[in-house]
Amino acid sequence: MIGRLPQSIEEVVASHLCLGCGACAHVAPDQLAMHDVTEVGRRPLPIAAVNGRVAGEALAVCPGRELAHEPDALTGAPLRGEWGPVLALYECWSTDPDVRYRGSSGGVTTTLAAHAVSSGRATGALQVQADPLDPLRNVTVRNTTYASITGAAGSRYAPASPCERLDLVEEADGRTVFVGKPCDVAAVRRVAAIRPALRDKLDITIAIFCAGTPSTAATEMLVRELGTDPDDVVSVDYRGEGWPGSFRVRSRSGDVRSMSYAESWGGTLTKHRQWRCLICPDHTGEFADLSVGDPWYREVGPGEAGRSLVVVRTEAGRDALLAALADGSLAGGEVPLDLLPRSQPNLADTRGAVWGRVLTMRLMGLAAPSYRRMPALRLWWRLPLRGKITSIGGTYRRARLRGLRQPEVSSV
Repeated sequence: MIGRLPQSIEEVVASHLCLGCGACAHVAPDQLAMHDVTEVGRRPLPIAAVNGRVAGEALAVCPGRELAHEPDALTGAPLRGEWGPVLALYECWSTDPDVRYRGSSGGVTTTLAAHAVSSGRATGALQVQADPLDPLRNVTVRNTTYASITGAAGSRYAPASPCERLDLVEEADGRTVFVGKPCDVAAVRRVAAIRPALRDKLDITIAIFCAGTPSTAATEMLVRELGTDPDDVVSVDYRGEGWPGSFRVRSRSGDVRSMSYAESWGGTLTKHRQWRCLICPDHTGEFADLSVGDPWYREVGPGEAGRSLVVVRTEAGRDALLAALADGSLAGGEVPLDLLPRSQPNLADTRGAVWGRVLTMRLMGLAAPSYRRMPALRLWWRLPLRGKITSIGGTYRRARLRGLRQPEVSSV
């Protein structure tokens, strides 16, 4: 059998292809609502009154079902293989020492959003931040001041659905910067293509490099590993306070407990990512105006201030970055393009493995996503034999033994 594209949002979710971005719920609010499924992630579930399948615009904007680049002539930037459209590469950091220290690397994503507002180019930034009522979970807000935007600094390695609140962008006075994961930005582009109200209100989009979204349950595991009751937590920081930072939990008593980034991400969080993240080719925000990530080619001591790698993908993104540099909000400068693969040394192998996983799903007759102008076959061929076997055999075993044939969320 040959795999197929899902034909409804219900099928996307049941087939483990949902990314949890919330775009479908935004364009079909009378049919879908986002819910946090603790062991899995954020998922769109049909509203009780809905009968029949949800498709149409909701399915059209789904990045879990399909990702596709336009040809070079339309993007305005050359497609550079596994890196997507790239105009230039910069290494930068925030000149606000507090933002730089609290940021996951150099505080650049936060500073770009804050500069857009403080310079008057935009009136707000749509961001994800910790839920003040439940710090283990996330909320999406439209921040409108320097203090509120910089207050949201730092990575949130937990499920989030920023596209669910694109209504805040459409209804606001002025333009809005959008900050999200690569899949969130891809979804925003799809929504903007069919919603002029959103397209006209969007400023630049900024994507953070992403290796996948762990479940809420994964954060709860980390909290318990530190000997803290999740119900007693008042704040959770996944990184920050130097680069690369540490996982920190503060309890109601004021007690702070922590573990290293390597222990938290490598030991627990990475093992609890949703399946769709493991078959995603875009870890560097290929559909954004600007993409920001860690320059892992650098060696920085614990607690030292970090720097960020910035991929310029559109002229709008370049203008925003150069304006922040010219105003002194950011420091740094352009660097050679060959630093991009050095910053993400495992990405080529990861993308090659994705090609093998998706092929296996299709051959098994499973629903699988479509990727166009996002090359990966040559990267699969470059994998060592063991890597090729693992990409295929691991997917086959998961499909047979771990439930890829079973609905991901039983209530859909």
